[in-house]
Amino acid sequence: MNYSFEYIDIILLAMIAGFIFLRLRGILGKRTGFEGKAPTQFENVINNIQTEKKIFQKENFDEKAQKEFLKGAEIAYETIITDFSDNDNKLIASKPLLSKKVFDQFNEALKDRSKRGHYAEITFIGVNSSKIKEHKKIDKILNVTVDFVAEVITCIRDKEKKIISGDSEKIKKIYDTWVFSRDTRSKNPNWQLVETLS
Repeated sequence: MNYSFEYIDIILLAMIAGFIFLRLRGILGKRTGFEGKAPTQFENVINNIQTEKKIFQKENFDEKAQKEFLKGAEIAYETIITDFSDNDNKLIASKPLLSKKVFDQFNEALKDRSKRGHYAEITFIGVNSSKIKEHKKIDKILNVTVDFVAEVITCIRDKEKKIISGDSEKIKKIYDTWVFSRDTRSKNPNWQLVETLS
């Protein structure tokens, strides 16, 4: 008889535990697998907001964007200057950095130099300073004018390798004002040199 009472107690305890479990589940809810993972639509909304924020910053050209731009502009400046001195007279590295108009101008200058049998030697020492002179947006096109101060060693030699201008040992300070441009609607983040004012 004592054993039957023990079984009844176990059954009652199990029923009470089951009742408590069902009540807690009703109040607290159950795990669905959503925790820690955002739905795809939500992720897309966040990504769109972040993308729009980046585009907005680029269009307004805030201080952070200007600093990043100048770093890239200095690299482009060095690439274009040194590319202009290549003995094969081809603006290979610079072509993506130049608008068609500027590329054609540079290319004509290289051809003219080659016809005369001259070639340039340029050793780029470094950029002393780069400063944004102005930036303006026309429709969706952003133009940025930059003043560069740099140091180079440069000279022009003739067919006999005789120096006809410049100095192969003297460091020369140069001052340039270049205009870079990009379409803010484009997925291509690269800027192009569209004008040289110096």
